[in-house]
Amino acid sequence: MEIVSPVPPKQGVRTTADHNSGTSKFYKNYQMTNLGATQCFNSGTYYRNRYVVDGAQDQIAGISPLDADPTQLWVSAPDQSVLFQTAQNFAQGLYPPLGSLDSDLATQELANGTSISSPLNGYQYIHIQGEADNAPDTIWLKGDDECPAWTNASNEYKTSEEYWDTVRGSWEFYGQFVPLLGGIIDSGLNISYVQAYNVFDLLNTAKVQNASVAEQISNEDLDQARYFADEWEWNMNFNASNMDRAIGGMSLAGGILRQLESVVKDEATTKFSLMTGSYDTFLAFFGLVDLPAVSADFMGLPDYASTMAFEVFSDADDATFPTNPEEGLRIRYLFRNGTGSDEELTAYPLFGQEEESMPYGSFMSSLRERAITSVGEWCQRCGADADFCLAETSNGTSEAVETKDSSDSDLSNAAAGGIGAGVTIAVIAILGVIAWVLLARRRKQAANRLPVEKTRSDSGSGSDVV
Repeated sequence: MEIVSPVPPKQGVRTTADHNSGTSKFYKNYQMTNLGATQCFNSGTYYRNRYVVDGAQDQIAGISPLDADPTQLWVSAPDQSVLFQTAQNFAQGLYPPLGSLDSDLATQELANGTSISSPLNGYQYIHIQGEADNAPDTIWLKGDDECPAWTNASNEYKTSEEYWDTVRGSWEFYGQFVPLLGGIIDSGLNISYVQAYNVFDLLNTAKVQNASVAEQISNEDLDQARYFADEWEWNMNFNASNMDRAIGGMSLAGGILRQLESVVKDEATTKFSLMTGSYDTFLAFFGLVDLPAVSADFMGLPDYASTMAFEVFSDADDATFPTNPEEGLRIRYLFRNGTGSDEELTAYPLFGQEEESMPYGSFMSSLRERAITSVGEWCQRCGADADFCLAETSNGTSEAVETKDSSDSDLSNAAAGGIGAGVTIAVIAILGVIAWVLLARRRKQAANRLPVEKTRSDSGSGSDVV
């Protein structure tokens, strides 16, 4: 069947159609699949091999290479099953059972000479901060949730000429899926660009997990459905002329600022920070920091279990913590699209710069200009009636009280960021983490360069999970 599209398909960040981390998020009882758990575990293993193990090229200064040191790790996840499992599986890859690394470390000798091995071959129980749905710090990972301003701004797209041109131009393409999806999505009228992400999600999940219908969905059609989902999600989550669509990215930027400030303030006592996030927040952040100017791929959906990292490092030969972090530290942003064996963390310049890294002070200033930095600011910007906003304004003042001053605002163990109430759990299929690391010293790279833009094959086939 000929694909009918009003515009050529977009190159998206997603590079493969055969990765899937969970059952379709269209259903309320979605779950993480074995494949999804493996992808998250493999992602943790990738970060371990790059930043943790002895002899790694980018080993973090002073990090424990074998046994997890709870004082060095900060892991936060929403108190929701799939999202919490995301952090668990990643952490398992980051620090696998001690018995597989060093059997002596997994064994303890008692005073009477008896040797006791810890359960599960020395399984390492990394503490994860579970965040309740109604905690105010939920905004740092899902700032578009419960945010009327974002809802109103994104709904403007649905009234635009561009939107309706795409609806009409794609009608025939979506019509072929009515027999397959008509009993799932309420009406054939909704099996269209109006439901672009849901259609793609259902098709992709079926292609991967349901052998009885997989052959009815061609790679070409799945690619086209994905490109329409790319277009829909990008326009819903970023528009330079209406930045309320990017509130999710602005809140995420605020969460990044808070954690980086905490790490630097404590002179990198925390070696590795991990948070889970969702694809729509990723897209908003991409637009916010000018990544589409580097590659148009950043206007597309990230692949499942994609990760972005912020490396904090020093170029000083002695690799000691600098007395003036503003100038003595640098930050580099990296992105890894999915978990395929050919996918690497790739550095990208932010804020329209040409260099891959920036001085810590300059980076923080640039990000702060684009960020929402307090709960009170978020409440006002969103016009939100979340319980924590109502509680803050119940004294009759017009401004919500900030929970913490931004100069001393690390994400606490008690309230360390998560997904807010009412989230659609779009992260089930597309899982992401944000990791911060302090490197001993960034090895000299080739001359500063823009990374090569990634492309994808016409067949839509991708690399297998590691």
